[in-house]
Amino acid sequence: MANLPPSHYPDIGASGEDLVAQWLQSTGWIILHRRFSSSWAEIDIIAEYDGVTGETGEKGENFSLRTQHSLLAFVEVKTRSSGSWDAGGRSAITPQKQAKISRTAGMFLAQYPEKADYFCRFDVAIVYCQRISKNLTGVTATDSALATSSAAGYKFKLQEYILAAFDSSIDNG
Repeated sequence: MANLPPSHYPDIGASGEDLVAQWLQSTGWIILHRRFSSSWAEIDIIAEYDGVTGETGEKGENFSLRTQHSLLAFVEVKTRSSGSWDAGGRSAITPQKQAKISRTAGMFLAQYPEKADYFCRFDVAIVYCQRISKNLTGVTATDSALATSSAAGYKFKLQEYILAAFDSSIDNG
């Protein structure tokens, strides 16, 4: 990825975010926001998962008692070339960055108080990209990656999705 103009890099990041958003949707998540920003930070993806569980008896009978467990994921996407200096983006999630993302998540919850009681977590998606010779497009699942896509002369691989990558208390009051 050397010798690319600086204006090219946001497209790489957006393509990595696109791959992660598509993968989340394919696993049952609803994308609420992309690039939610505050004066402190930007959250790449905010996604919601509604898990409904029901009580069953010994023989599998459904009881009328059902509970809903809603979850919000504030997802930081790091798109890097395979030889990046910052451990594939992991080193870029500093305690200071975590605090900024947490404050921004608090602003999101203040704007959407109906989601304030949801369980929240902070996930990190690691996407590797490499230049390819053809302009291919699409998303596919592979054994070595959670998902892959090709766009604008690059191949993107969702290499790792780290659940609850960091803990933080959100104060939305």
